[in-house]
Amino acid sequence: MKKHFNVLVTRRLHRSALEELSKKCNVMLHSGKIPIPKKILINKIKNSEGLICHPYDIIDKEVIQAAKNLRIISTFSVGFDHIDIDFARSQGIKIGYTPEVLTNATAELTIALILDVMRRVTEGDRLIREKRWKQVFGANDYTGVEVSGKTIGILGIGRIGKEVAKKANGLGMKVVYHSRRPISKNLEKRLNVKYLSENKLFENSDVVSLHIPYSKDTHHKIDSKIFKKMKDTSFLINTARGKIVNEKHMIAALKKKQIQGAGIDVYELEPIETKSQLLKLENVVLSPHIGSSTEETRSKMSDITVKNLISGLEGKKLLYSV
Repeated sequence: MKKHFNVLVTRRLHRSALEELSKKCNVMLHSGKIPIPKKILINKIKNSEGLICHPYDIIDKEVIQAAKNLRIISTFSVGFDHIDIDFARSQGIKIGYTPEVLTNATAELTIALILDVMRRVTEGDRLIREKRWKQVFGANDYTGVEVSGKTIGILGIGRIGKEVAKKANGLGMKVVYHSRRPISKNLEKRLNVKYLSENKLFENSDVVSLHIPYSKDTHHKIDSKIFKKMKDTSFLINTARGKIVNEKHMIAALKKKQIQGAGIDVYELEPIETKSQLLKLENVVLSPHIGSSTEETRSKMSDITVKNLISGLEGKKLLYSV
């Protein structure tokens, strides 16, 4: 079978998806440094009609201009702020992404971080490994906070926000939310959620969970002004985008006990800097951007990424297009 398309893939996908891609395309798979250095990316993409990229690959104007034959960019992610969308569109390039499929996995991790930081699970694990566990079952030893009965404020009630609301209800939490576009009263009733103004959400929530997209408007949205509004017994959870939070302000708030703790999966700079003060704080649980990192989800993401790419190359409608 003649392979009609040249495709660059910046990092290995699940085997079945790569095999499917290889049936129709000449695949150039980058296997070196991750993320792919810009000079190498520009050199490899020159003759490519399709590109499969990842959220840490910066697909800017310079990269797109180097790819004279590029017809489709398919990103292995739900976010697409790493791609110059406007310029790509101006060049007639389609953009595919992978929403919906990672909704449950990301919501699960959100709940895991909430339980972990509030019940001090990771903190306790460190205590045992460092041989600092000295007493057993005292009235005030290693006490955490129960999740049931607490109020979770969900900022952004999209697919993931809704799924977090469902799971939080299952834990006996009271769920409030804020969104630029409030959902219908019927849906509020079905999800058992209550709309609050943004200020009220920060002021009244025991847990604030972020589920908004990153943009110029949301850059450093969570800053010192927001932390001052939050309860000193509250927790911040971020499984959305790192740059939504001003990390320096968050670290200061955690040190000054303006908030009680945080569960963080995404960072301003990834991988996180080895000198980051976050690494020294006991009241923070950190995970390495694993919101969608389950076998089931990553396999589905690989399949969708490839299907989007092939559809774009063949002039068909993408499963999910930006």
